[in-house]
Amino acid sequence: MPILASSVPSAPSVPRPVRAAVVVWLAAVGAGVAETLVHLTGPDAPGPGAVAVRAAVYAVVVALVLALRTGRDAVRWSLALLLGVVGTASLVVEPLTWLAAGGSPVEYLAGAGVADLAIVALRVLHLATVAVALVLMFRPAANAFFRR
Repeated sequence: MPILASSVPSAPSVPRPVRAAVVVWLAAVGAGVAETLVHLTGPDAPGPGAVAVRAAVYAVVVALVLALRTGRDAVRWSLALLLGVVGTASLVVEPLTWLAAGGSPVEYLAGAGVADLAIVALRVLHLATVAVALVLMFRPAANAFFRR
């Protein structure tokens, strides 16, 4: 007996904040990849091992981000903790340590080259997209989606 389309239960649609979070998380990954590519052009370029580790991390992150659409709350919390906490810490510890050691942002920016400025801009973009994605994942419509 053929199954009628109307007799198949439909999955709840993914709410707009979750769809937007997926896009913004992917933009964050893109900023991270772009920053890595800029670092590869510099004198202190990461070695093949470091690049391989970053590529593996980005692949896992993309898989988690795409899994957000399934509505599994564990995926949402994994992203929040791994990227929102650990990932953010990894992005800010170096500049904060530099500032604590007496680094001057004004002097740095005044003497920075194109690659340095690109890295700063990409890092700021990366941090901003992580913050936006986190907020989107916990909007009321997203909360209802992940509670079901």
